[in-house]
Amino acid sequence: TKAHITSSILHLPPLPLQTNHNHSNLSKMAPPTPLERATNSVLRLVKEESYYHKELAHQETRISKLQTEIAAGKPDLDSNAPYMLKQEQTALEETKAVFGPLRDKISEAVQNLEEQIAITESDGAEGKEEELKKAREAVESGKKVAKQE
Repeated sequence: TKAHITSSILHLPPLPLQTNHNHSNLSKMAPPTPLERATNSVLRLVKEESYYHKELAHQETRISKLQTEIAAGKPDLDSNAPYMLKQEQTALEETKAVFGPLRDKISEAVQNLEEQIAITESDGAEGKEEELKKAREAVESGKKVAKQE
């Protein structure tokens, strides 16, 4: 019956855990090529830069909220609000200071990636079309970020 089938399915013993820790497949993976490393470096730096932009926006929002609360003289305002505002403003300036050096790093990484693209193309790009496509896209992303002010 249907109830019997459902009951027997629900009472199945758990599957045994696989204890065979054969990592031979991992050891057969090729190490990343210089082109892959350079591509990943640019992508990582571009991503890092976007995180700093998000943090900057959060800090600006917190500062604006604190300034509004202080100006309104809210009765439930934390007595440390002016100190917290100063701390947030300091953190904001520190975050802004990160962008120049980070964009310099991105420019250097893009230059390195362009060199790796040229080397890969001169060595023959057969079978590396997808890797080269990803690298070129990373170059474009990196150049956009590096040009921002």
